[in-house]
Amino acid sequence: MGDGADQQGGSELPNGESRYFNRELSWLAFNQRVLAEAGNLDYPLLERLRFLSISGSNLDEFVMVRVAGLAGQVRRQIEEVSIDGLTPSQQLAAIHQTVLELETAQQDSWHELKELLAREGITIVGDDRLDAVRERWLKEYFLEHLLPVITPQAIDPAHPFPFVANQGMGILFSLTRVADDAPVMEMVLIPSALPRFIRLPGDAAVYISVEDLLCRHAELLFPGFRVHGHGVFRVLRDSDIEIEEDAEDLVRYYRSAIQRRRRGQVIVLQIQGKFDPSAEEMLRNQLGLDRALVIKTGGLIGISGLSAIVDEDRPELKFEPYSPRYPERIMEHDGDCFAAIREKDIVIQHPYETF
Repeated sequence: MGDGADQQGGSELPNGESRYFNRELSWLAFNQRVLAEAGNLDYPLLERLRFLSISGSNLDEFVMVRVAGLAGQVRRQIEEVSIDGLTPSQQLAAIHQTVLELETAQQDSWHELKELLAREGITIVGDDRLDAVRERWLKEYFLEHLLPVITPQAIDPAHPFPFVANQGMGILFSLTRVADDAPVMEMVLIPSALPRFIRLPGDAAVYISVEDLLCRHAELLFPGFRVHGHGVFRVLRDSDIEIEEDAEDLVRYYRSAIQRRRRGQVIVLQIQGKFDPSAEEMLRNQLGLDRALVIKTGGLIGISGLSAIVDEDRPELKFEPYSPRYPERIMEHDGDCFAAIREKDIVIQHPYETF
């Protein structure tokens, strides 16, 4: 090529900054490709759900590391441009818009897959009315496994605002005290040790999310109160670790950095629809969301948690297990791989070959 021209078509090649893709936006485009696999009609249904879950965990990690890094540059007023000519604040604005679009696409995919799963006998219930046997089982499960580890916390000037850990999920309840009709707001933080989805017993695959199970039995959490509404939220915090090669004690430095990851700056707040505006404003203020991205959705918060449903024992809804090939040179040595290696090195292509 000469003078920046395309020899075949005669068109000008891009010059300067326009020659480059932005690294962060390029990664988001990759994750959009992962999400597109969830819509591939040639894939078994649970494999499509797996790709949706992977796109969710990918996006969480991207927000906690890459977006957090850019947000930190903006806070420190760093204006150094990227190779494609964008400042950190410009990159952050473009990322926020793309993340919102990706989140919408994930919810659309979940809505579609949820209906298809129901046709295959895998049902995810929320506040749906169930038969008496299942209702009783859910209540017993709540009383035995959830109530002992749940601690409602009042949200008022007399109580400090509870700390919400990275990837932590909680529910805000709007209540009225029966005794004097006084309005009360309570927060329930969902312990990370609890399963995200609970499978009801029986041959039929029926699942309920832990947040929906808590909301179904809110009256048991708050005796003496009337429950008027609730809102589910999830927090993603800064988990980026800056490399300090000159640190005197690298082990101590990284141990401290890993501990700080849990309490980093809030980068994204996810809230479900029908969230009370005053409750949302309170969360914004308490979590310090001056530059954080707030994602509102009417669907499922924490798409990555769908991996629990992928584990359902339905082999006809998954890819057939792959049987790796056994190299002939090992077979020539009666299956003794070390004898084959002593004769000559062997290149094994995992997962297509095994030894």
